Amino acid sequence: MARQRRSFSTEFKREAAGLVLDQGYSVAQAARAVDVGETPLRRWIDQLRAERGGVTPKSKALTPEQQRIQELESRINRLEREKAILKKATALLMSDDLDRTR
Repeated sequence: MARQRRSFSTEFKREAAGLVLDQGYSVAQAARAVDVGETPLRRWIDQLRAERGGVTPKSKALTPEQQRIQELESRINRLEREKAILKKATALLMSDDLDRTR
């Protein structure tokens, strides 16, 4: 039978990576302690190290600050799309009004 893929919360990933970065565990020790493979743990460590350095990740952020930045960037993108739609609608309505007055 195939093994099901496990998913982990951002808090779990942050704490697991923190074992290595903050508490001095080796990657192997931390992987055994939290029962995950070394490869995903190394990815989480690299991501947490980058986030602490101020880099916004492409995937889901681990730190609360980077999560907030991702939320705000998403909101900005949505508002910019809405603004573009409103600009097009306004231009369309204005051109329609010009056609009626001629």
